[in-house]
Amino acid sequence: MAEKKLGLIPLIALVIGSMVGGGAFNLAGDMALGANAGAVIIGWVITGIGIIALAFVFQNLTMRKPELDSGIYSYAKEGFGSFLGFNSAWGYWLSAWLGNVAYATLVFSSIGYFLPVFEGGQNVASIIGASVVLWLVHFLVLRGVHSAAFINTVATIAKVVPIFLFIVCAIFAFNLDTFTHDFWGSEGFSWGSLAEQVKSTMLVTLWVFIGVEGAVVMSERAKDKSDVEKATVIGLISVLIIYVLISLLSLGVMSREELADLPNPAMAYVLESIVGKWGAVIINLGLIISVFGAWLSWTLFAAELPYVTAKDKIFPNWLAKENENKAPVNSLWLTNGLVQLFLITLLFSEKAYNFMFSLASSAILIPYMLSAFYQVKLTITKETYDKNANGWLKDVIFGLVASVYAVWLVYAAGLDYLVLTMLLYAPGIILYKWTKKENKVTTPDTGLDKGLMVLFVVLAVYAVFGLATGRITI
Repeated sequence: MAEKKLGLIPLIALVIGSMVGGGAFNLAGDMALGANAGAVIIGWVITGIGIIALAFVFQNLTMRKPELDSGIYSYAKEGFGSFLGFNSAWGYWLSAWLGNVAYATLVFSSIGYFLPVFEGGQNVASIIGASVVLWLVHFLVLRGVHSAAFINTVATIAKVVPIFLFIVCAIFAFNLDTFTHDFWGSEGFSWGSLAEQVKSTMLVTLWVFIGVEGAVVMSERAKDKSDVEKATVIGLISVLIIYVLISLLSLGVMSREELADLPNPAMAYVLESIVGKWGAVIINLGLIISVFGAWLSWTLFAAELPYVTAKDKIFPNWLAKENENKAPVNSLWLTNGLVQLFLITLLFSEKAYNFMFSLASSAILIPYMLSAFYQVKLTITKETYDKNANGWLKDVIFGLVASVYAVWLVYAAGLDYLVLTMLLYAPGIILYKWTKKENKVTTPDTGLDKGLMVLFVVLAVYAVFGLATGRITI
């Protein structure tokens, strides 16, 4: 029986579904923590241009280098060598399981709306509850539950319906005076203040777009290849509009200070202020169902990453072990063991959800940045363009824009998150060396590789020093 191919509408739905996640429910509060309405608008303009350019980079690399089908880390390996290839895979995996820690905080904060014992999502009761869910999902996956299609369908409906309900209600409740009050900040417009405010939005906007690379994964399943590009553009713009509406409409319902002080998820409390308690109930229920579905999906994904990379000889071979149900058993234990460890750290973080999604966003910056750099490298070397020069100028532009955006994100994230991320990247050097020795790779590390290893270790030591002295807080 021939495989059923996907038309334009299902492709658009897949693109939207891969990006709209639990982060959308707290988007208004996260944006309001550091930015007023004017800066939020500028932040979305920068993000829109950067994310669309990045999506086209992934799409173009998929078409230009179809043999690099092991994930986006294969672009870094092909373009810049095995060490940066390893770190691209490592960062992608870090982002995947750190995102699950953020999900745990968010979902138990929502449950706390109904059961006060979990209020806030980062107390002892929440950590115990999240740990129970974590290991239930773990043993479910170990039993070979690889297909989550039904759960994902329910989760998609659960997140889309409340979001659209919120947007419609917020449009009617929108107050222009509330929106324009302190439009640039309490002290008025200044370039310095504006730059800081815009920077504060960057990791938030990146977090809600993680998964943008999934927009091109369905290329082989499309009836018409031209539909993939259309679906990518339509889906991305649709998601961007949804996110912009959530954040800007909220600023017209509540002041920035009120939004910033709301518990997670902010959307529930904004809707409650408009329509009453039933609005918060719907949002919280939608988020709980949505995030539980996403939690299962991302547990599968996070465990699959080390398993696949181990088979590609990038991670140690022991991570490629399967059990009798074909589940990646060692990879799953390692991944969920780290999730459990980081769940405990939620007790020591003032805003645990924001900290975890910021770390997840920061960790994925290296894979995204190296993919953009590889696109630029292809256009410079003209590799593949000697046979098919179509679209070269467009690819140059998208590659450069995506690269500038990625570098800007590293700057906007700030030194604290960069060095904290290096605390997680530095131990990867041990696994990299282990894998080389295990696979009898005798090729010496390049000068660049050695320099990067030293930099990772220095920044990790600085992070430990900063945490110990209070210069860096979580």
